[in-house]
Amino acid sequence: MSRSGIFVRQLFGDLSYQTFKPSNLPPQPHIVIDDRLDSKMKEAYFLLGKLDGISKLIPNKDLFISMYVRKEALLSSQIEGTQATLDDIFDPHISKHMNLDIEEVLQYLKALHHGDLLLKEIPLSNRFIKQVHHVLLSSTRGHDKEPGEFRRTQNWIAAQGKSLKDAAFIPPSVSDMKEALNQLETYMHHESFMDPLLKISLIHYQFETIHPFFDGNGRMGRLLISFLLKSYGLLEDYTLYMSYYLKKNRNEYYQRLMEVRLNGHYEQWVMFFIDGVIESTKHALNTIDKILDLRDSHLKLLFTLKGKVKQTALLLFDYLQAHPIIDIKQASLSLNKSFNAISSAVETLINMGLLKKVEGHLRYRIFSYEPYLEILRDGTE
Repeated sequence: MSRSGIFVRQLFGDLSYQTFKPSNLPPQPHIVIDDRLDSKMKEAYFLLGKLDGISKLIPNKDLFISMYVRKEALLSSQIEGTQATLDDIFDPHISKHMNLDIEEVLQYLKALHHGDLLLKEIPLSNRFIKQVHHVLLSSTRGHDKEPGEFRRTQNWIAAQGKSLKDAAFIPPSVSDMKEALNQLETYMHHESFMDPLLKISLIHYQFETIHPFFDGNGRMGRLLISFLLKSYGLLEDYTLYMSYYLKKNRNEYYQRLMEVRLNGHYEQWVMFFIDGVIESTKHALNTIDKILDLRDSHLKLLFTLKGKVKQTALLLFDYLQAHPIIDIKQASLSLNKSFNAISSAVETLINMGLLKKVEGHLRYRIFSYEPYLEILRDGTE
């Protein structure tokens, strides 16, 4: 068997095709950590430590994380071709405008939440992966693709509508898949001396290569990165997501994975992955800085107001941190304030440049916290 695996012929004659049987992890010979990779890994750890520290100082940390998670859910789904926007996800009337694209993003959020709770009960394992995948694909596209069950027949990676004969890559046969999954589970738990980031990069590669489900492998693989970062103690919270980087470098992402399969180029894949950790961490830190600066500057503006106007405006401002697109009626009910009081506060925030009327809604008066959304939208359009 070569460093990364071998291609195995299945069937004969015109029906024949070749599946890929991956080698066990860790690679043999071991990953070569040269000076450049070593330097990159040190930078990645420094930035991860900085992100973990700064995230603890954020006011309403859980609220920020919930906003950031929604962006990750959207980006990860967009990589798979989902047509949805951040504004769709924050739409106060989302239930009335629900479609399969939006539902897919919402299921990603549910899967991350379910996995986080599950980590408190069971370790990262094949059982864990199956349970999270079940939530990921329930009630949306792929609900008929055996959610939460490893495939029982052959799958392949190809352009939409293309057959196995035209596949760009054919994952392991079912028997080889089972063997590879068992070995991957052992590797995830093994108390090796291998660097945790290095290990996560290899686990992600191996999972995507095994491709154990009929649908949702890409999204599940990216969720796995988040769970591994937390499980291995690199981050306390879900503040780092790779989808921003992987979406921007989608072609290279797929190319690097194939280079490992075809030529055993693990080192180049690891370098690409570590670069992604560095860029994604910098992006997260930059986002936190921008949001904190925005919050401070807008609070200063609001504190120049007087009396009840100030009180209601501050109440509405807090509400906007969790609901950056609002409907006046819904906001008044949620805040237990009169429609007129919230309407007046909305006008005040419009005049201050915080809120903007969203056009195209005939039945409702919808307003967006545009400066905040502009920060979050980065990379999602």
